[in-house]
Amino acid sequence: MADAVSPSETPTGERSLLIVEDDKSFLQRLARAMESRGFQVTTAETVADGLQQVERQPPAFAVVDMRLGDGNGLDVISALKKRRPDARGIVLTGYGNIATAVTAVKLGAFDYMSKPADADEVAAALLAGEGMKPEPPENPMSADRVRWEHIQRVYELCGRNVSETARRLNMHRRTLQRILAKRAPR
Repeated sequence: MADAVSPSETPTGERSLLIVEDDKSFLQRLARAMESRGFQVTTAETVADGLQQVERQPPAFAVVDMRLGDGNGLDVISALKKRRPDARGIVLTGYGNIATAVTAVKLGAFDYMSKPADADEVAAALLAGEGMKPEPPENPMSADRVRWEHIQRVYELCGRNVSETARRLNMHRRTLQRILAKRAPR
């Protein structure tokens, strides 16, 4: 049995990259930056376009926005992993929380990054060797943010049902509603 080869070490040296992002200016900037780093970039602005690209020619790498106008970017990651199990996908989002990060990784994403992510970080994550640990964060989450993340996780697991979430967290429903209505703490 042959040793597994990571996409960054594919026999052809392939560095095909699919970027799925609905923010056109960010998409263009990231595409240019990744091309300058040696990737052959294909872009898509919707889940449907991303799925077509994966079906047509599954890339070695993908950078996918979590929330797109026509659906969830995780569908693209899932389809890519089915068509090309050795591919590495990264999920980018402006709405980061632990529950969605866990879901992204379970569906086959290699990494999960909050926006704005710069091209150097994206390239480093795509090309990181298997089992490599990321650097510890410069600014780790505050205790308030950890609490908010936990509430968001339970809320998602309860199917976004406020009453059930409040019951499971042993919290008053109105208190939970106020917490959910606020932005995430830093």
